[in-house]
Amino acid sequence: MSELTVQYLVLERRDPARNMARFYVLSIEPTLFGDTALVREWGRLGGRGRRRLDLFDGHVQAVEALESWLRRKTRRGYVQRHSSSCDPA
Repeated sequence: MSELTVQYLVLERRDPARNMARFYVLSIEPTLFGDTALVREWGRLGGRGRRRLDLFDGHVQAVEALESWLRRKTRRGYVQRHSSSCDPA
């Protein structure tokens, strides 16, 4: 049996002048049916936020989608959070 791994990135965007404190989490996870899911979670820091799953036939397509979302979010001012915690909020 192959080992299942979950890859994730935690991004933050803060601007105290605009009262902005947001998070965005991107992760690649296997599904029960053998597909690969790109899971996106976002919202205000300290809140529950929202969650969306996009399904892909292969890991390569999911990684490409993750990289695309990462580029979009960094253009919008998000930076990667360096933390040992898995909890995004």
